[in-house]
Amino acid sequence: MQNLIKDALKSHRADYVEIRIEDHERTKISLRGKNVDELATSRSVGGCVRALVSGGWGFVSFNDIANLKDHVALAVSQAKLVSRVCGDNLLAPVEPITDTVVPALVVDPRSISLASKRALLEEYNDIILSYSPKIQTTAVRYRDTYSKKYFANSEGTYIEQEHCDVGASFTAIAREGDNVQQMLVSAGGIDGYQCIKGHHDEVRECARRAVENLSAAPVDAGQYTVVLDPGLAGVFVHEAFGHLSESDFIYENSMLREIMVLGKQFGSPILNIADGAAVPGHRGSYKYDDEGVRSSVTPLIRDGVLVGRLHSRGTAAKMSERPTGNARAINYRFQPIVRMTNTYIENGETSFDEMISDIDKGIYAIDAYGGETTMEMFTFSAMEAFMIRKGKVAERVRNVVLTGNVFETLMHIDAIGNDRKMNDGGVGGCGKGQQFPLPVSDGSPHIRIKNVVVGGN
Repeated sequence: MQNLIKDALKSHRADYVEIRIEDHERTKISLRGKNVDELATSRSVGGCVRALVSGGWGFVSFNDIANLKDHVALAVSQAKLVSRVCGDNLLAPVEPITDTVVPALVVDPRSISLASKRALLEEYNDIILSYSPKIQTTAVRYRDTYSKKYFANSEGTYIEQEHCDVGASFTAIAREGDNVQQMLVSAGGIDGYQCIKGHHDEVRECARRAVENLSAAPVDAGQYTVVLDPGLAGVFVHEAFGHLSESDFIYENSMLREIMVLGKQFGSPILNIADGAAVPGHRGSYKYDDEGVRSSVTPLIRDGVLVGRLHSRGTAAKMSERPTGNARAINYRFQPIVRMTNTYIENGETSFDEMISDIDKGIYAIDAYGGETTMEMFTFSAMEAFMIRKGKVAERVRNVVLTGNVFETLMHIDAIGNDRKMNDGGVGGCGKGQQFPLPVSDGSPHIRIKNVVVGGN
């Protein structure tokens, strides 16, 4: 493969050319209630070429690897055509790299039979279905992918990188009349199949929480001090702030450029946010991105001040900054774009008991059921929630919807816990620019936010 790729990179008339060849092996299993929705294994092999000529990009994806020189020639010809209309693209410089990366797996998912994987999921599914007559149905999903990527460019970089991603999610759906409640737990990781084993107690708890939520009263709408658990806080930092840190959004939007100014105060001095694939052991972790740039950890907010953003080589050049190793594509059919990896709020110094001790009436919100963001505005539904009364976690409530402006909300974070957790579970990922799902992780300790608008009754 190395000789084939290097030979194809010779004798082109372009300023820059890169080639990615990918080999993906996948397993997918889905159960809904007592039925099997999907049970499949697959393999896909293909590649792509990007060429840069006079500031214009050409891109070709293909499955016919043997004719690699022809694909390079086509990408170069496309780049020449594009350069006549839009020729303002540049690449920030990086040092050429030669490397081979192989994951250290505890249990390779490829060594486990499809029947064994199905049997484990059915164990989890049966636990949920048998918990209570109020459990109406379930949704249990499993995915594993083992990928091998070859990357080379005309600057002299050649990287072979293998990667494993395993994930599962377990949803319990309870019903009582017109009242339907659901809870979800997930598991996953990059070090092997064992990461989805041994979750029987968590799955049983998921069913219990769904049933108990049927008797919860809807929360009264209003403005509250809200404590977010690490799960919901992690989703908040990813969805509401992380996407705004992706520099292609910033570069292409004049309003965001005025807002996301480095050196601007975005929170109190206790707030620190970072993103980085160089954080080891999570679903968003890797050594090199899809432009062959070594991963890093990028501080985004330090002591409440905006200090960084996420870059590809292209956005780094346009904004006169350094690449951060955040150029990613879901597969060879797509060009790499700026994406998050592992995005998290760093630990503070406050314990959970200290955090709630002086709240007379507030809300403890756990995990994210759903939500959406539009620029700086966000709306999130908590999967589970409890009232906080006189410094104690009190009765269960439901229909807790948090809404607000992310920049105002960041300024209202007045306590950060010392118990950060990373969320690596699930079978999905992050979506952007028609590229979904991309494996990522997010995390946070507990955080306390003042003056949050909560929708409910």
